[in-house]
Amino acid sequence: MRVARIQTELKEPKDKDVADLSLLDSLIRELKEKKGNLIPLLQGTQDIYGYIPREAFKKISEETGIELSDMYGVVTFYAQFRLNPVGKYIVKVCHGTACHVQNANIITDSIKEVLKIEDGSTTDDGLFTMESVACLGCCSLAPVMMVGDDTYGKLTGNKAAKIIKNIKNNELKKK
Repeated sequence: MRVARIQTELKEPKDKDVADLSLLDSLIRELKEKKGNLIPLLQGTQDIYGYIPREAFKKISEETGIELSDMYGVVTFYAQFRLNPVGKYIVKVCHGTACHVQNANIITDSIKEVLKIEDGSTTDDGLFTMESVACLGCCSLAPVMMVGDDTYGKLTGNKAAKIIKNIKNNELKKK
C-alpha cells in the first residue's frame, strides 16, 4: 500500500491565531545572506510556530527576496513541512510493508475511532494529530506507531487505543 500525502487546505487565520512575526527576526537575520537558505528558513519557522503560518511566508519573502511560489513549492513537496497547526502529540502509524502485512489498517482505524478524527487531522482540543506514514524503521516491531518521540510496537487495535486513551487521561489530570 502506498501512503498518500494528505493535502490540507490552508486555513484562514482568525484574529487570535495571527502569529507574532517578530519571532522570525533573528532567524531571518542569521540566514538572509546565506546560500541555500530556503529550507533552513522554512525549518526554523516551523520550529518556532509548529507549522508555517501564512503571514510568515509573506514576511520571509519581503525580507529575503525569495519568491512566495518558490517557498510554497518546497513546502508542498517535502512532507516534513506543515501549513496548519498540529496537536501537542503527533501520532504516526506506520504503513510500510512489514506493518501493512501485520494489519496496520486496524491500528489506524482504532485510533481514528478513539480520537474521532480522520487521517491527517487534528482533534478539536488540539491534543492529537494523526498521520499515516510510509515507514518508521521499526520493522521488527510491526505493527508500530509513534506518539511524539515514543515508539510502540507489536500493536493490536485495542493496545493502540489504550495507549492513546492513557495519554489523553494523563493530559486531563494535568488540567
